[in-house]
Amino acid sequence: MTGTSIAAALTDDITTILLLSSAAFILGMLLTPIYTFFAYRNKFWKKQRTTSTTGEKLKVFLRLHKEKFERNIPTMAGMITVVTVTVITLLFNLDRAETWLPLAALVGGGLVGLVDDIINIRGRGGGVAGLRSSVKFMAITVLGLGLGWYFAMKLGYDAVHLPFLGDWVIGWWMIPLFAFAVVAMGNAVNISDGLDGLAGGLSAIAYAAFGVIATLQGHELLAGFCFTVLGALLAYLWFNIYPARFFMGDVGSFALGTSLGVVAMMTNTFFLLPVIGIVFVIEAGSSSLQILSKKYLHRKVFLSAPIHHHLEAIGWPETKVTMRFWVLGTGAAFVGILLALTGGHIL
Repeated sequence: MTGTSIAAALTDDITTILLLSSAAFILGMLLTPIYTFFAYRNKFWKKQRTTSTTGEKLKVFLRLHKEKFERNIPTMAGMITVVTVTVITLLFNLDRAETWLPLAALVGGGLVGLVDDIINIRGRGGGVAGLRSSVKFMAITVLGLGLGWYFAMKLGYDAVHLPFLGDWVIGWWMIPLFAFAVVAMGNAVNISDGLDGLAGGLSAIAYAAFGVIATLQGHELLAGFCFTVLGALLAYLWFNIYPARFFMGDVGSFALGTSLGVVAMMTNTFFLLPVIGIVFVIEAGSSSLQILSKKYLHRKVFLSAPIHHHLEAIGWPETKVTMRFWVLGTGAAFVGILLALTGGHIL
């Protein structure tokens, strides 16, 4: 294939990808007023939890977000993103080898989160305000193992790429590794969803980065899926940036996180996932560290966890935390793409 034909093919792929992303943005913007009407009419108000995972009262968190508690802000807006991506993918970009798995993860993770959100809005608030963490963990784990089985046994993936070293054949161990990526990212994005625009913005950056990697690998359909999610997230962020008109809820955070883990596995960039998603890793890590410290050392590491609440507690405005985390996420995305280019992920 000549240089001219390669450039023409790449132009066609990029054009298709951008059309998918634009269509998702437009559809997301059109669906938002419909969701907003029903959300406010049916009072989809988010019930804030008042106790931590370890049982004590969330004094710092409740003080920091007192104003939000006094407003009726609907949750479950992540349904808009899930519906938008599903419709666009089913109509224009469905493929057994490239887009079936990330779409299944998006829908499956979204369903787990939806059940949690419904319990939340129908409850009276307080406590955990939703499904128990163990139940959500088990549900996402089952989803990850099921999708991992399909990934390994039906699509034939049996090796994971080590940057600068090459492929490492792991056989059936691919199934638990796949499940780990799904569970880890599902929980990490869920934990990061605590400030207006934070999880949505970081997810948009991560999907854009993996979309670029997929494009460079020649996986134009998978790249199209990533940019479809990006377009839908941009529509969501239009209304979710501070002060948020609504929250994505667990239906959104679990959908985005589980699908992001699948995308990383399908681009064979498992070891780049914690690089591109470094802010998600820091958020989840800070929450785990806080829990372990309180359980075994009987003291807190952070004033409030995850770390975005700690930064608020020491005086950072919510918007500063969000935007600085966006900057960190963007820088990490650049590093991840660079490692993909130099580490042998792009052939």
